[in-house]
Amino acid sequence: MNYKSILISLLTVGTISCKKDTTTKNNVKPPEIVFKHEANLSILDSLKTTKIDLEIEIADNDFEHQTGLMYRKKMELNRGMLFVFDKSEMKSFYMKNTLIPLDIIFIDYNKQIINIVKEAKPLKEESIYSESPAYYVLEVNAGMSDKWNLNKGDYISFTKL
Repeated sequence: MNYKSILISLLTVGTISCKKDTTTKNNVKPPEIVFKHEANLSILDSLKTTKIDLEIEIADNDFEHQTGLMYRKKMELNRGMLFVFDKSEMKSFYMKNTLIPLDIIFIDYNKQIINIVKEAKPLKEESIYSESPAYYVLEVNAGMSDKWNLNKGDYISFTKL
């Protein structure tokens, strides 16, 4: 099930069940969003030596950009989400409706890491910014950028499946 199907299902349930019956409202559980392996991504140092290989989902349209990793209860350590945009520009993200802490990695058009925002807190609405124009943004579990020794100036490489 993709993001659109899940969101449409949630909106339909919300629209259809707007009556004031609190007994059923509390027992309804939204479907869990499952990871969809869409590409493999490597993070490389400045000498192009691989630091880590990841399985990723790709967010490359407006709906996916807006939804991202919202409502996910967990993410495996070797996974992430890569946001791909139409142009390089200053980017800002926030953690509204995001349930897991993340490291947010801003990347330029040449696939070089611009900056890393570590330990973004769940459910916060404060904006998190790139330091310069970004074309890609990679979200991974909080703490992984330190564990993998990621740095400004490292690169990414990815292949869609």
